[in-house]
Amino acid sequence: MRTRALAMLIPWLTLGAMPALAGDIEVKFDDGKGKPVADAVLLLRPAAGQQAPAPKQHTRHVIDQRMLMFQPYLQVFRPGDEVVFRNSDSTRHHVYSFSAAGKFEFVLAPAQSSPPFRLDQPGAIAVGCNIHDQMIAYLYVTDAPWVAQSDASGKAAITALPPGDYHLQAWQPRLRPGTPLPTQRVHVDAGGGTVTVSVSLRLLPDPRLRAGPGHVHY
Repeated sequence: MRTRALAMLIPWLTLGAMPALAGDIEVKFDDGKGKPVADAVLLLRPAAGQQAPAPKQHTRHVIDQRMLMFQPYLQVFRPGDEVVFRNSDSTRHHVYSFSAAGKFEFVLAPAQSSPPFRLDQPGAIAVGCNIHDQMIAYLYVTDAPWVAQSDASGKAAITALPPGDYHLQAWQPRLRPGTPLPTQRVHVDAGGGTVTVSVSLRLLPDPRLRAGPGHVHY
């Protein structure tokens, strides 16, 4: 009987010693009228106590130019990452930015790539082509420990988060310049599971739908 009682206690003791489970956050972005918002950047920082993940190694990203478009339209960077612009079109492109977080200018012939450009300063970088005004792209540089980008359905998710409180912020290229980033506090429970959050963003019209001279915003 003593042996059986001991055997029954061991699973309970083992369960009690298990570490807290990681949790997930899923954010649904909309425009305030029920329409999903793609290309929103989800930024997550620990409020207190949680250990942020170790910074990743610096990465080199490629922004392609195909069919007179920058692809991708939005790319997220860590400080210290590099960007290379590649011209896969049959025409010349003149890539430039006057943004405070990154100023550059590259004239690229067909099949030519720019030298790597290092992005050290956090912030939004609007990119245009001085030849084709409809070409617009955005580079977003952030030091937030956790980052995700919303898809066409307006959803972005960050998984395997330590339990605790977090500050959630959001950025999107069509936020009015000077607008404070939408911010809220979220809690991840020690029991794991998924926390679902809804974020509404008041956005300017998409400049790609009315492209023309002077429509690249900084």
